[in-house]
Parts: sequence; C-alpha cells; structure tokens
Amino acid sequence: MTSDRNFDDLAHRFEKNVYQSLKGRIRLGVLERDLREFESDLFVGERKNALNILDAGAGKAPMSLSFAAASHNVTLVDLSVEMLKHAVAEVESKDFSNRVSVYHGSVQQFCEESKTRDDNQYDLILCHAVVEWLSDPLSVITALVERLSIGGKLSLSFYNKDGSVFKNLLRTNFKKIETQDFSGGRRSLTPSFPREIDEVKAWLSDLPLRLLCHSGIRVFHDYIFNRDDLNRDPDSLYQWELHYSRISPFRELGRYQHFLLEKTTG
Repeated sequence: MTSDRNFDDLAHRFEKNVYQSLKGRIRLGVLERDLREFESDLFVGERKNALNILDAGAGKAPMSLSFAAASHNVTLVDLSVEMLKHAVAEVESKDFSNRVSVYHGSVQQFCEESKTRDDNQYDLILCHAVVEWLSDPLSVITALVERLSIGGKLSLSFYNKDGSVFKNLLRTNFKKIETQDFSGGRRSLTPSFPREIDEVKAWLSDLPLRLLCHSGIRVFHDYIFNRDDLNRDPDSLYQWELHYSRISPFRELGRYQHFLLEKTTG
C-alpha cells in the first residue's frame, strides 16, 4: 500500500527518541506487564513450551528478541531494511539465528505470501505502532488474525488521537483542533493516521477476538512540558505510569493504547 511508512530515513531517531528513552522504558514496561499477566511463558526462566511469535512491523524488535532469548520461535517483519539491520545484528551477536527468521517487506505482503504455507499459525502476534501509519488498517488486522491460532494472542498498540487532541489543547495549538489534522511531516515520528479508541474497538468487534486487557501507554509523561519536572525522578514517573495505565480516565489519555486480545474461533 502506498500509505505504508518506510522508516529507513529515521532509524537513527528511533534509537534515540524511542528505544533509549524513558518513553521506550514506559512502553516496554506496560507491554511486558500486560503480556506477563496473560502469557507468562514468554519470558526467560518461565517458559514451558516454545511459542511461534510474529512481530508485524518489528523495527529493531527489542521485545521479540527477548522472547528469542527465552527460546521461542520468532518471525520479524518490517518494511525498513535499516531497522531490520539492527535486529539482525542482535540476532547474530546472540546466536539466535536458529529460532529467528526475518522478512523484509510489508505486513500485507507477508500475510499474503504466508497463506500458501502450512506453518502460518502463530501463538502470539505483536502489532505495535503500525495501524496509525496505514490508510486501510482493518485489512491488515484481519489478515493478522487469520494467521493467529485459536487461543492465540494479538498484542495491538496504536497512537491515540484523543491524546493528540489533549496535548494540542494544552499547547494552545487551536489551529490543529480546528482542522483536525494531527499528522506529522515526512520526517516526523508523529503518525499519519492517529486512531480513536472507539474506532479501533469497532474494528475488533467484527473479528473473532476477546479483549483480555486494555492499557494506556504514557498516560501523563507526554503532558509534562517542564524538562526539569520530567527528569527529576524518572523511576517514580515510570512506576506511576504503570500504576495509572489501566485506570480510567487516565488510561484513555495515554498517547498510545494497548489491547491484548485472544482469538476465540477459526
């Protein structure tokens, strides 16, 4: 699809602004907490059976590579070769090659090609920060659910339009509110298609999925505009982020939302 965003030109910014930041720590903390609650076999020292895991839009895949370290079978899919280079380097340095496969291309392409294979049923599919870059996300989610085994889990996170509205109100960026244009520029990390929570829930209601948990990611971090306040006590900030991540109305203001879902029927 022409709307797919290739992040080859921004791979270095992801490293600094996402993966190595407090933002990234909060993101991984919420996701790992949610997954551990409903799929504890994923983590080192807790594994009972090796799972087949698909990371759709993997990027540098820090979470999936931790699953590979726990001896799970992981497939990484991403349109950006630069992002995948970092993941491949990590795979090679940790000698995970026997349980990690890499596909360079779009999620749609991967799903279409995997239809012809017998090994296309996954116990867990990660689709993190992908649908907000697509003009037709429902088709991608539907294709991923088809690749999911019955009882398998879909971990879906997306950029929250309501969080963008609230942040722009706080910054008095009323022009954005008037135009309802919250997309970023070509070299921006702000997604092209922020999603409303009810919109995504409506998509999921038509699929054979059961919601296990719903969390907000960065429910107040991004609304702290004073850098001194933001950096004063990062450990406490992290803990309070996790504390309020499932409590309304704070959850619904999270800049990202996380739905963990289970496939109920074939």
